[in-house]
Amino acid sequence: MEDIYLIGLGNPGKKYSKNRHNLGFLLLENLSKKYNSNFLLKDKLKSYCSEFKINGSTYRLFLPNTFMNNSGDAVRAIIDWYKINLEQLFIVVDDKDLPLGKIRFRKKGSSGGHNGLKNIIEKLQTQNFKRIRIGIGSPPSIQGINNFNTISHVLGNISQEENLILDKVFKRVIESLEQLNTKKEEHIINELNSFDKDQI
Repeated sequence: MEDIYLIGLGNPGKKYSKNRHNLGFLLLENLSKKYNSNFLLKDKLKSYCSEFKINGSTYRLFLPNTFMNNSGDAVRAIIDWYKINLEQLFIVVDDKDLPLGKIRFRKKGSSGGHNGLKNIIEKLQTQNFKRIRIGIGSPPSIQGINNFNTISHVLGNISQEENLILDKVFKRVIESLEQLNTKKEEHIINELNSFDKDQI
């Protein structure tokens, strides 16, 4: 059984904690809580870390203590410290180009304009790492101020209605993450990518 390394992307600090951009943090916090494990700051890893076992496999969860745009610094530090094979690494991230409640598991790919992923790709010098992207939907378009809109959307807080949908999404993703060592990866990818929030 290989160890599993999960890195959620987000911005550290209270004022960002409920932002759409912090979905990676929120999902891993939920998973950690389920196993009664707390996150502790490890300076050398530039991250808050939580560790526990599922079905005999060690799961290591990380919330970078760098800001989103420097996520690559923390990912690099984690990989170097644990001598990780990239196959064991999963990045959990929000995606404004996916409708709210959609999940996309990809084994590699571009940043899709996400600053956290962009920085990780720069620091690792490769796009070949797995990422689970969770849709937050695109901002309502207001003519002429689209860019401002995107920033205020991703850094906006998750609404109550969105929370109800994201609860289902988190539950589904967490179930899949728990089975990373017991199910075929292709099976998990298909399960997540075909997830439909309205069929629950």
